[in-house]
Amino acid sequence: MLARGDSVAAAPPGGPRAHVSIILPVHNAERWLDDCLRSVLHQDFEGIMELSIFNDASKDKSGTIIEKWKVKLEASGILVVIGGHDSPSPRGVGYSKNQAIAQSSGAYLCFLDSDDVMTPQRVRLQLEAAAQHPTSIIGCQVRRDPPDSTERYTRWINQMSADQLLTQVFTSNGPTVIMPTWFCSRAWFSHVGWFDEGGQGVPEDLLFFQEHLRRGGRVVRVDRSLLLYRYHPQAASLSVLEGTIWTLRVRFLEERVLPYWATFTIWNAGKQGRRLYRSLEAANRQKVVAFCDVDERKIKKGFYCYEDSQERPKPRVPILHFRAAQPPFIICVKLDLTGGAFEDNLRSLHLQEGQDFFHFS
Repeated sequence: MLARGDSVAAAPPGGPRAHVSIILPVHNAERWLDDCLRSVLHQDFEGIMELSIFNDASKDKSGTIIEKWKVKLEASGILVVIGGHDSPSPRGVGYSKNQAIAQSSGAYLCFLDSDDVMTPQRVRLQLEAAAQHPTSIIGCQVRRDPPDSTERYTRWINQMSADQLLTQVFTSNGPTVIMPTWFCSRAWFSHVGWFDEGGQGVPEDLLFFQEHLRRGGRVVRVDRSLLLYRYHPQAASLSVLEGTIWTLRVRFLEERVLPYWATFTIWNAGKQGRRLYRSLEAANRQKVVAFCDVDERKIKKGFYCYEDSQERPKPRVPILHFRAAQPPFIICVKLDLTGGAFEDNLRSLHLQEGQDFFHFS
């Protein structure tokens, strides 16, 4: 098993070394694989490019499709490295990505999922960005398929500002540039470490992204739609439990933001705000001076009592109208869901995101 801290040496020894390696884990992907591999063939990048595939115990025709495309890709000058295993069960996305990286040779790594499709410009444009930002994960805008699936999420992916790529890392949406759009240098990947290999249910992309930020990494998005990003019930990301993500988000917030605040207000006196309050470590719960809201019924109640607390007397946290509350805020209101009413209220306070508030929605 690959461990964090191991170096990520370019492999294999001898033979030509690629400038860019496309990292492609595959598991039972016959439905999408032709489109995916065709998009590799059609890249307009003119340097040495390599496709590194790791077939994670596919039981369908993925292996046959890979071998067919190997011939076409090599004939066009693209290096192809294929690894895999035929065990009864897959080892998971983190393991497969690690293996594909370990067997690859490129100075840069371009991540791709087997159900997605790259535009011809992707490798060239992201390489240009990565060369300018050597300690960054480079992402890009996406086009969703089907187009009407996850509309709010897709807008979030595509419309965040450059600053928000770093300030909105605590939301339930996960990494602010999505994993199938990642592009980075091998040297930086090696500095951060390998993907978690816990298998199904482990958010290996979020864990890596958080470690990347801990190590001072930045986030850059190429503002072109360079990937067709498919939504379907078999997507690996849908196997991760919401509770797992929630715990990682809370701990990251407690690590990255709350140590620098003496007190703060939770914006949302409803279910999500109260859940955040209960999830905090005791020392951070004591920093919560109020909840705030626009719901007159909640405000009229006047306070939230933490009934499960072992403290005596039990904590009673005031509930205020948002205009009466004091920043900084942790905001537990979902974005892009109130017809702009919440966003208008927030803008009216003239606060600075990343200093006066963070989104946790």
